[in-house]
Amino acid sequence: MHEFTLEVMILYTIEFILISLSSIIFIVCLFFLIECTAALVSKNFSVYKDKWQDTKVTVLIPAHNEEISIASTLETIIPVLKKQDDVVVVADNCSDKTAEIARSVGATVIERFDALNQGKGYALDYGLQYMEAEPPDVVVVIDADCSVEPGAIEKLTECSISSNRPVQANYLMVKPKNSQSAKDFVSQFSIIVRNFVRPLGLKRLGVPSPLLGTGMAFPFPVIRSVNVASGNLLEDIKLGLDLNLIGYKPIFYPQARVTAYLPSSSQAATSQKTRWIHGHLQLIQTYIPILLKKAILQKRFDLLPTILDLCIPPLTLAVMTWWGLMIISLIFALFQGFWMPAIVSLTAGLCLFAGLFLAWAKFAVKLIPLDKLLTIPLYVFGKIPVYFKFIVAPQKAWVRTDRD
Repeated sequence: MHEFTLEVMILYTIEFILISLSSIIFIVCLFFLIECTAALVSKNFSVYKDKWQDTKVTVLIPAHNEEISIASTLETIIPVLKKQDDVVVVADNCSDKTAEIARSVGATVIERFDALNQGKGYALDYGLQYMEAEPPDVVVVIDADCSVEPGAIEKLTECSISSNRPVQANYLMVKPKNSQSAKDFVSQFSIIVRNFVRPLGLKRLGVPSPLLGTGMAFPFPVIRSVNVASGNLLEDIKLGLDLNLIGYKPIFYPQARVTAYLPSSSQAATSQKTRWIHGHLQLIQTYIPILLKKAILQKRFDLLPTILDLCIPPLTLAVMTWWGLMIISLIFALFQGFWMPAIVSLTAGLCLFAGLFLAWAKFAVKLIPLDKLLTIPLYVFGKIPVYFKFIVAPQKAWVRTDRD
């Protein structure tokens, strides 16, 4: 009798764990589908005007050994600025000609050397401290390897100064030129979903956007209201969450566009993905409790969609997690006859893949051939070592992605 009771307790415990996990996955996948569906809604965006000419703007560019790309980036920025504007390049722990090249094309360059505190957040803080003497109205943060489309800085500035909120541009990374690698196509699709489709859906739903690292505009007092000096792997998303927590909700502004290339070398791509994935998982661990506590104690229920959005893992992890849970639930159902976890997991998978299909059909069908998209399972298997590394030795230090 004792053995039978113990066996029943174990089975009920497994059932409870499976139904709990499948329910969580279902809620996250359902919200992902809601985001992708909301992005399809046709709706006019607010347009901000008449704030550009009288506004002082400083474009802040953190740069660590960016001699390959810094000149071409500055050439898309300096010509569009007004006489009262400035470009400040923070040459952060550089051992190349970044500072020399940036000065030669007309940027203000400040150099920072600190072997202990390394990371983009520290470089941003150094640049903001430099501006304190004569602060601008708006700070626009641009990465050193980006191309800023005409009118983007003006649009970001006008939106930021009119709303007194952080603003995120439409930032997309495209595959290397002439690449026909299925991996590069899937990577580009993943970026489209993460950086455009989901923020667009959040905008339609009236939910704050995440910040994505470049193409970000802030009223100067707003960005100085939080501490940006950190070596966090995803200092941009962290910054957006910190600002949201104190009431400055970032806005997604798709009319302003910034682009960059995905790395072409396999080693650089793996390094970049590792930083993104490990950084995202660490933010989930750190910020979900903080956001939940704030939402409950201060009745900030507007934070709940942000919590759900943060819980959506990277594309590969989402697919991998669903597969694993689906297989385990099916095995348990076949041997024990308890089908509820399998049904919930199946429904979650339908939500996940429906969202991906809608995103592809509306926003990527001309860029990503269907046969490339169908290689996602192989792409997922290739990321298993990255997730395994998070379990045994998660990346802690910020690492710059090598440029091509």
